[in-house]
Amino acid sequence: MRSSKLKQFGLVMTGMVAGVMISLNFSANADRSTQVPLPVEELRAYADVFNAIKQGYVEPVEDKKLITDSISGMLSGLDPHSAYLDAEAFKDLQVGTQGEFGGLGIEVGMEDGFVKVISPIEDTPAFRAGVLAGDLIVKLDDTPVKGMSLNDAVKRMRGKPRTDIVLTIMRKGQSEPVVIKLTREVIKVQSVKSKVIEPGYAYLRIAQFQENTAASVVDHLNKLSAQGPMQGLVLDLRNDPGGLLHGAVGVSAAFLPVDTLVVSTDGRTEDAKREYRATPADYLRGTRDDFLRRLPPAARDVPMVVLVNAGSASASEIVAGALQDHKRARVVGTQTFGKGSVQTILPLNNSTAIKLTTARYYTPSGRSIQAKGIEPDIVIEETANGSSRRVREADLVRHLGNDKDADPAAEEAASKAVATPAVEEGENEPVRIEFGGENDHQLQQAIRLLKGEQIVQNQN
Repeated sequence: MRSSKLKQFGLVMTGMVAGVMISLNFSANADRSTQVPLPVEELRAYADVFNAIKQGYVEPVEDKKLITDSISGMLSGLDPHSAYLDAEAFKDLQVGTQGEFGGLGIEVGMEDGFVKVISPIEDTPAFRAGVLAGDLIVKLDDTPVKGMSLNDAVKRMRGKPRTDIVLTIMRKGQSEPVVIKLTREVIKVQSVKSKVIEPGYAYLRIAQFQENTAASVVDHLNKLSAQGPMQGLVLDLRNDPGGLLHGAVGVSAAFLPVDTLVVSTDGRTEDAKREYRATPADYLRGTRDDFLRRLPPAARDVPMVVLVNAGSASASEIVAGALQDHKRARVVGTQTFGKGSVQTILPLNNSTAIKLTTARYYTPSGRSIQAKGIEPDIVIEETANGSSRRVREADLVRHLGNDKDADPAAEEAASKAVATPAVEEGENEPVRIEFGGENDHQLQQAIRLLKGEQIVQNQN
């Protein structure tokens, strides 16, 4: 009887796997080396575990939960960015790319079973309350995070506007937990901001790459140009966690010659091997309006500095790498996050999806961004006393390696490297920098660099 049930379950599993492959639109003529036989012994073991849970677990468990958790575990065990998205998470992801969503305003990942803050988003409850990159969230209200999936933790942090949640945080350098009470808001991320720092010198900040970011950059460049000829431009990508790829290509195309290579990707499947260039086919999506036709002529010639830090990730690293490789701008700041992997959203047929790492990003010169990031042309720390310690991709558990780095020891050393602590004398809290504000040391040095003046670098 048990053998019959096991055989039946094996057939169901085979059908389920085949159905998933069809729903993900895997090419029928894909490379045969990637089409391996189903692991029968492992599926039998899976069936045994499934059956043991159904028969002997202390409480009844629905089949759907077991299978969903299995899929989630399969993906989360690959790398920090692959994940299963249930219907709600999939919808939230789609809404988030439009720049408006509910919650606290934190980019997060998982480490050792806890939620790790990658970066707080500007002008959000988390940012205003002092949540910092690298913080480990160990409790949400009175519920320990240990044992939760990332999706479950994110669901708990999201909720109706004007409702409260208490985060208990472990922070490097502090022996006691930090307890922060936050009030949820509808998060509206203003993707692009700009201003004239002084006559002739402009500041353009991108906080996140959304659907309309590149078009918004063009609008801001026109407003800046209308205030007088630009002698220098600072493009600020600090703490920009990334976003949409075509947004990064569009922003790069605003400053590079037409048809210039911006970024390339490489993976196991043919559709993962691509080049993205400064052409409408690669930066426009779902619209015929080529916003770059409205670009002020000075945009492709004005001297530029790009500001980056350890919070600059993914799409922002693509832009920084492209402008650096083509010698269009000097990159200034600290080493970037190193999130150089491509996640493809693959919808399933039940309103859910999987987010799967399918390729790596490479700069125009062929450098891999993954787990290494973009190294600035000129290192300028966040303050005259140094930079806050930041988590980077190489610090994340199960991070994907850098396939261009032939020296494992070098990668290991890079993963352990941290910036000089930025702590004012007599204080224990890291310095909070207002990007674009009066205490923005890196911006001040960027303007001096554009003017040809001597810059102030940190003392060793």
